[in-house]
Amino acid sequence: MPERPEPEGEHVAEAARLKALETYHLVDTPPSADFDRLAALAARLFDVPIALVSLVTADRQFFKARVGLDVCETPREISFCAHALQHREGIFVIPDALKDERFRHNPVVLGTPFVRFYAGHPLVAPGGEKLGTICLIDVKPRDDFGTAERHLLSDLAALVMDRMELHRLDYAKSISQARFENIAATSPDAIVCSDANGAITFWNSAAEKLFGYTPEEIAQLPSSVIVPFSWKAVHAEELLRLRTGQKMEFANQTVTTTAKRKDGSEFPAEISFSTWQEGRTTGIGAIIRDITERRQSEDRLYRLATRDPLTDLPNRGAWRECLTKALKKEKQLTVLLLDLDGFKEINDTFGHSAGDAVLKQLAARLDALFDQTIMLGRLGGDEFVVLLPGAENRAAIAAAEALIASLSAPYDYLGHLIEVGVSVGVALGPQHGSVPEDLLGAADLALYKAKAAGKGRYELFTPAIREVAVARRTFERELKSAFEAGEFEMHYQPQVYTANRRVLGAEALIRWNHPVRGMLTPASFIDVLGGKPSAAKVGEWILRRACQDAAPWRAAIPGFRISVNLFEAQFHAGTLLTTVQDVLASTGTPAAALELEIVENIVVRNDSATLALLHGLRDAGVGLAFDDYGTGYASLSLLKRYPVSRLKIDKSFMRDVLTDPEDAAVVRAIVYLGQSFGMEVIAEGIETDDQLGFLIENACRQAQGFLFGAPMPAPVFSQWLARQPE
Repeated sequence: MPERPEPEGEHVAEAARLKALETYHLVDTPPSADFDRLAALAARLFDVPIALVSLVTADRQFFKARVGLDVCETPREISFCAHALQHREGIFVIPDALKDERFRHNPVVLGTPFVRFYAGHPLVAPGGEKLGTICLIDVKPRDDFGTAERHLLSDLAALVMDRMELHRLDYAKSISQARFENIAATSPDAIVCSDANGAITFWNSAAEKLFGYTPEEIAQLPSSVIVPFSWKAVHAEELLRLRTGQKMEFANQTVTTTAKRKDGSEFPAEISFSTWQEGRTTGIGAIIRDITERRQSEDRLYRLATRDPLTDLPNRGAWRECLTKALKKEKQLTVLLLDLDGFKEINDTFGHSAGDAVLKQLAARLDALFDQTIMLGRLGGDEFVVLLPGAENRAAIAAAEALIASLSAPYDYLGHLIEVGVSVGVALGPQHGSVPEDLLGAADLALYKAKAAGKGRYELFTPAIREVAVARRTFERELKSAFEAGEFEMHYQPQVYTANRRVLGAEALIRWNHPVRGMLTPASFIDVLGGKPSAAKVGEWILRRACQDAAPWRAAIPGFRISVNLFEAQFHAGTLLTTVQDVLASTGTPAAALELEIVENIVVRNDSATLALLHGLRDAGVGLAFDDYGTGYASLSLLKRYPVSRLKIDKSFMRDVLTDPEDAAVVRAIVYLGQSFGMEVIAEGIETDDQLGFLIENACRQAQGFLFGAPMPAPVFSQWLARQPE
């Protein structure tokens, strides 16, 4: 139930509130552009799907303006806004309605529109009565509605109330002058009445405050004293029309102009005119309000809704609006969608202040780069967009090349030169898309291809790129169901001692037995699988299956060790240590008989939680291998910190180890490094006796590769193992 005032004052307070609401004559009125515009601004500013201007009557709430909602009213008993009116602390915020006892069973939470987040600011009349709210609704929970957001919503509520007050006075103009003056006396807006000769007949206290004339002073002066010079002639013509029986041109209209104070200063004003006839006398009424603050608020809110606060470039919403208009005009367009390469490393290395500085400098370079642009924009993060006139391939490519050259130059941050690359996707409109979603989607696909091709590149969209993307999405859908369909298999590649080729263990390698494409190696799907929510679950299955398959091999070969690769998702799941312990116990595998392989991107984060987890695994007796060591950026200090028990030399170094002195030097260095740290070292990708000889000569005691055996299913591995000499 809504929070209530004290029982004895409840009926009196509610009656006063309803009476005040009645004076605005807004309930059950048609939509109004002014209110609709403010609701749309609220939805855009706060990035919510639903924004409402709600007026609460005795038994319902009526939506004077609505964005994202089809109905124009709901019963009061299910209204969030009714609670907001009883809330004593200003803005009423519900971060997650499903977790709030007051709302978790509400039909608008459990059903359409599925409200999860709500924020409502009361619309307060000059007398203090809460008439309704301007409210924000989201279909997902939000816990980020802080002080800044509250201030913005408060500003919007003031603008809505401003419109409501003007509507109230507009209604009052249609009744008798006596009633009009009665309402006007308490209005916060300046109300001025005069006769057809310009003599002032009414001057409320708000007019006195706004213009600086006392009632006594103004009684001796014509209405023209508050009219600026630029409107003097128009004012005189309007009075003449009334005196000659004609209708005022601006009667029953609202105009935006300027007005003049007693001290001669002018201010922006919104003036609503009306006329009435009482007997033989024609009267003129003017509602005048200083809109200086409103303009500033509207300009500020509109800017916040359409501009990126960091770079001051148009944001995603403004970009979409501009692109929509340009495509409707059937303009020839070039879209350049760009993404920075390695931007995360800047934030990780120098901090977010450095990242912000780079983005600001990049925006300035973009602004200076092209003579003619329809729009520049920041879509979010490190993603920017440029919209250029014309749709000619050669010009688009030249623009992309110029963009890469300019934005790839070093950026200065506190004396540090920071380098960052940029990849660009190019699409041409309307041939690559006649609506914003299609055109931006084409540029996005081209950008994806550019980054996949090595970064620091551009790609011009072609239909073939979309075909590849469709095929990739199909592949991802198939991969999603592959685990449940039992299409994954485990193969095992032997690991041996180089001195005598005796088997010391095996690496477990996943395969996908695709129903159409046949047996697929990890290279064709492991990166995609690793990024899926199911990765941790698949990783646990691999671990359990490998330990089960290795049981007879351990019985046959003392000290046999099974090596299993881990997905990064398994580190984030928070259950890796307990999962490993459970698998070891349920399969009867000694901890020393299991080795887990970790890749470099896990280690280089230098994450304390990951470090603690790895120490826990090592303390449990499980071996830890650093896979593909030497191919990335892991430092010696990280090797020292992390409890790694074995280094794996990547096969890329072994491929040309006999002909490339640099590869040979890297292999020797890794072997020496491992020995110095007390680690085992194993070389991958051994295919020839000469490569094996190099390892023996350089004291690398372990090897893996096709020279000894290809990856094979468990039954085949068992047969192969049985054929090996004792």
